[in-house]
Formats: sequence, C-alpha cells, structure tokens
Amino acid sequence: MHNVETTTRVLLIDDDQSLAGMLREFLQPERIELVAAASGEAGLDKLATDTFDMVILDIMLPGQNGLDVLRTLRQTSNLPVIMLTARGDDIDRIIGLEFGADDYLAKPFNPRELAARLKAIMRRSRGATETTGKYRLDDIELDYRTRRATVRGTPMALTGTELEILGCLLKTPGQVVNKEELSERALGRRLLPYDRSIDTHMSNLRRKLERAGGGKTTIRNQRGIGYALVPGNRE
Repeated sequence: MHNVETTTRVLLIDDDQSLAGMLREFLQPERIELVAAASGEAGLDKLATDTFDMVILDIMLPGQNGLDVLRTLRQTSNLPVIMLTARGDDIDRIIGLEFGADDYLAKPFNPRELAARLKAIMRRSRGATETTGKYRLDDIELDYRTRRATVRGTPMALTGTELEILGCLLKTPGQVVNKEELSERALGRRLLPYDRSIDTHMSNLRRKLERAGGGKTTIRNQRGIGYALVPGNRE
C-alpha cells in the first residue's frame, strides 16, 4: 500500500529531450520521479521491464505514434495515462480518450498544471478517496476497497476515470449528476469550456456496460447538464 510520502514513478514517452529535462527537474521536489523514453517502441519496452505508477504520452512520436502505443498498452494494463496533444487538435484528444487515456493536456502547457493533474489522478488510483464500501444497481456492483466493478460477478476492464464516473452515478441512481461534479470527482479538475472529456469517458463507459451485459441499466444524458444511471424496469 502506498503512503503519502511514497515517490511516484512516471514514464514520459516523448521525443522532446528538453521537455523531459525540464519536467524531471520541476517534478523532483514534488516526489515524482520522471523516466523518459524518446519513442513509442522504447516506451513500451520500459513498461514491459520496469514498474511505473503512471504514463505521460505524447501523440506525435517518431515511429509508432502515441495512439498506437496507448492501444497496445490498454490490451494488458489500466495504468493511468495523460495524453499530450497539439493545442486545438480536438480529434486527437477525443480519439485518445476513446482509446482509454484518463486525461489530456495541450502543448505548450504549464508544468504546474501537469503536476496537479498527476497528483489528482494518483490520489484517485491509490484509493485516497473518502468513499468506501460497495455500491450496487441491478447487476452492476462497484467495490471501492478493491477498486473493481463487476456485472453479474464478471469484472469490467475500466480505467480509473471510468471507475470514478461509475461510482458517482451509482451513489445517486436515477438522479442526474452534473458534468462539473463528474469532472471534479473523476478527473480532479474543474470542467473547462468546450471540454468533451466527460462526454467521451461516458460514451466509453456506456459501451463497456453494454458489452458486459449490463444493458438493463442505462446511462441517460440530460443534454447540457449531466448524466444519470437509470435502473432497468422491474416486472
């Protein structure tokens, strides 16, 4: 079990060596150890041979691009991932979230913002939450102690962000949870103007619930406001 003094190990996959050096120096006082890989292939090799708490992944990489790396990673791991995208490139952001990224930052970014995002996601992934116990609706159950969600006892492969969103909805079944609250709880940050992150994560979660056979319970979108988890009709 990690404690608050534990150093967080983060893998940066980005070919910008000056960025890697700057972030390594900036994050060290925050007890974040940054290891850099300059290509997607090198990053996947490090992930296969070393242990990390989180990944910062640039989309634009030589050789295998960041989306390919993320897709490969998600076949075997739910390790938290922050994608780095070009400013204004909404398509890459949406695709990255659809492939399983937890959050994104547009370049250039303030390193303080990156540090805040890293800490928020790591607090969540290490279970540093006020929420404990189990929540259940129809065939869906979430156990915060094990951080595992199941449908009829079968585990679902959810990212940490998707698990937090599901938890928010399970706590108030049938009631709309606004997107601002979902962003604060699941991403650890305020909702930004024109930010579609929550909508994309919700689409991923809805798809996974349907694939797992949880179709009796549905996610309802109240346009412009938020989402609700609606129980199935009982005979």
